[in-house]
Amino acid sequence: MKLRPEGILLAAACVLAVAMPIALLLPGGAGKAPRAAPVPAPIGAGTMPALARVYERPLFGTAEPAEAPADAPRLVGIVGRLNVDAVALVKASDGTTRTLATGESVDGWSLASLAIDAAFFTRGSERVRVPLPIEPGGGEAAPSETGL
Repeated sequence: MKLRPEGILLAAACVLAVAMPIALLLPGGAGKAPRAAPVPAPIGAGTMPALARVYERPLFGTAEPAEAPADAPRLVGIVGRLNVDAVALVKASDGTTRTLATGESVDGWSLASLAIDAAFFTRGSERVRVPLPIEPGGGEAAPSETGL
């Protein structure tokens, strides 16, 4: 019987496949296991707010205040593509109408962002949502009808 090199390699691989897991599972072969790190104390959540406040407010309340301050710019319209090149047409306190891009300001109010139906202005820590003027029929009101 002649032994071929492929048969010898196959037999050696089988012996190695059986011997390696046995050698790794024997105790004391690798020395002592490293000591586990101490578990840190859990972070406390602090005091929880009273749940009574949650039950007192209406479920479907408005997220933003309904009325903008009297000195906030009045929104006449929005022109352009949102998040690309849109500008707001606003009427300033002196009665002039001008265009504002995001980041520009008028009467101390800075245009923070534009939505499809409103503009968001900031002044210091105050944030105001100024909606587009809408007439009762559902369409946009003409500036002459709303007094803008």
